[in-house]
Amino acid sequence: MKKILAIDAGTEQSGFCIMGVDTYFPDLFGKIDNDELLAIVLEGCYDALVYEAFASYGMSVGASTITSITWNGRFIQAAASMGKPFYPIYRREEKINLCGSMKAKDANIRQALIDRFAVFDFKNGKGTKERKDWFYGFSKDSWAAFAIGTTWIDKQKENDDATD
Repeated sequence: MKKILAIDAGTEQSGFCIMGVDTYFPDLFGKIDNDELLAIVLEGCYDALVYEAFASYGMSVGASTITSITWNGRFIQAAASMGKPFYPIYRREEKINLCGSMKAKDANIRQALIDRFAVFDFKNGKGTKERKDWFYGFSKDSWAAFAIGTTWIDKQKENDDATD
């Protein structure tokens, strides 16, 4: 497997990141309208779809969460129609994998990613237009999609190491 498409589904727009499994490098990322992302899923320029799975932990969920869940289903169905495997990642898995704590917030996850991948800009991981760092061009939902993808790749590598 060479590339994954990681998705953080939203109600009208979703964060996504196509990234290398061996390098973790984000080839294409952003936050776009769900219909546009559905077209990317249907292009099939990835080997597997990884998505953030929803968990309510017994709490009620609102209409926007249901809409996001529906979009997750549409992305999964589109990937399946392309013969692509799809894998869920739960938020708790991201927190534990990247930060070692269930108490981690978005800012903690972002800093863990910067600490791990940034080359020189350890404040925001982006660098400048003249001197780009790993996360140049990332916004909030791109970070979330990258965290989903990173967690899945880490888990795969962990499983591979366990079977060696």
